Amino acid sequence: MTLADDRPASEAPLGELAERLAGRLRAAHYGQLLVVTGAGVSVASGLATFRGSEPDAMWKVHDVSMATAELFHRDPVAQWLWYLDRFDKALTARPNAAHDALVALERWQTEAGGFLLVTQNVDTLHERAGSERLVKVHGTADRFRCSREGCRLGAPAGSLPREEVDVAPFRAAPSLASLPRCPECDAPLRAHALFFDEYYAAHRDFQWERVVEAAEGADLVVTAGTSHAVGVTELVLRAALARGVPIVVVDPARRPLPRGVEQLPAPAETLLPAACEALGLAPEGRRTL
Repeated sequence: MTLADDRPASEAPLGELAERLAGRLRAAHYGQLLVVTGAGVSVASGLATFRGSEPDAMWKVHDVSMATAELFHRDPVAQWLWYLDRFDKALTARPNAAHDALVALERWQTEAGGFLLVTQNVDTLHERAGSERLVKVHGTADRFRCSREGCRLGAPAGSLPREEVDVAPFRAAPSLASLPRCPECDAPLRAHALFFDEYYAAHRDFQWERVVEAAEGADLVVTAGTSHAVGVTELVLRAALARGVPIVVVDPARRPLPRGVEQLPAPAETLLPAACEALGLAPEGRRTL
């Protein structure tokens, strides 16, 4: 993408990028807006990305096998330790300006059109900021579920709140014997998250059919803080490109994306609030970073 004076977007001031995004949003105000977020929107809250350029990006430090059902069955203790560390950080982080801006954008958009926010993040920052029309397509850190499919607290529809699970014995002495157990059937509990070797439709909480419907009916797609390396982003991009729907990518890193995708290289926590200002919106509870 280039601007009117032929400067590449990477050299454009924040205000020009914000007005570009705001213009797309105005044009879709009476239509359906689909926003897809990834780990990049939580960087300003102190959480690492997965495939970003920073040295602490998750899959630079850890192997992706940590987030697989195969590992859970082979070494549930190791996986539980890994997820507890990750979830502890996610649940103690605080929403940042990107989350606030998306709340303001949701309220503005739903005055005239439709809105859905699909996040790949398991943190609870969007909902704590105030997002309501939200799908957590990869699960959530504030719930666990039974590992036995068909149990009332397991797939395809069950789970239980994290606060109802006593993890203290496992923290004190991690072992198979101290693994948190399902209160219904005594099977080991597991993270209520989508593993790499599982399908989106494996649990109703992931709302995959709703995501597909939104992807096929959106009039504008905005992605923020995602590397576009997993299935949900592939689905959304493919569906939008097939119908000629505008796609705007908000991310500081320029990535190889299909022709027709508009890239605005800026952090979500700066560009999204700036776009809201250009629309005349003032995100509630604005946070300084």
